[in-house]
Amino acid sequence: MSLEEAKKIAAYRAVDEFVRNDQIVGIGSGSTVIYAVERLAEKVHKEKINVICIPTSFQARQLIIGNGLKLSELEMHPEIDVVIDGADECDENLTLIKGGGGCLLQEKIVASCSKKMVVVADYTKDSKTLGQQYKKGIPIEVVPMAYIPIRNKIQNLFGGKLQLRMAVAKAGPCITDNGNFILDWHFPTGDHDWTKIGTEIGMIPGVVETGLFVKMAEKAFFGQSDGTVKEKSS
Repeated sequence: MSLEEAKKIAAYRAVDEFVRNDQIVGIGSGSTVIYAVERLAEKVHKEKINVICIPTSFQARQLIIGNGLKLSELEMHPEIDVVIDGADECDENLTLIKGGGGCLLQEKIVASCSKKMVVVADYTKDSKTLGQQYKKGIPIEVVPMAYIPIRNKIQNLFGGKLQLRMAVAKAGPCITDNGNFILDWHFPTGDHDWTKIGTEIGMIPGVVETGLFVKMAEKAFFGQSDGTVKEKSS
């Protein structure tokens, strides 16, 4: 089974298990969420269920519109029943690295407004510890004017190396949907208290949000190469 097929079976399983009629559903970002929206649209059109969708990014918004689903915002629906989102990596405690696609701030806001957060991914995102498979670091969204002092403070406090994420199709840094920069933190190996680290980094002036999602996910579905779906619960 290909990675794309593994993503699809995980996404379909999550939607089938967690989405019900008359729900507010958060739509995450990334390649696996595409299949979750595909399955959600199928259920809406075939089973005639009523679902209102809250996006976590420009990409998610376009997915919702493109699949003919009902689009809304947190202003109208500040309480969400379930958010289905991807992850760059998930450890044995369901601590996540998110933000490889640059949408970490809005993803965390929507997750924080949700009664349940469900993760969908393929088997390459399933690790015992963070950094085991994902080597691009933990994204940290920062106010542009402060990226150098923030970089220096985090390196002095916790070690490792932070790199300013550069854009692919334009000259200069990657700019988030919120107009900020992203620092990718290549943290040192070993055991880490992610709750403490996430809190301390978040307190540094100029840090907008981190891609560490600690104690937020309730369940994760990982599509396997043999066609099965592995589940992890908090």
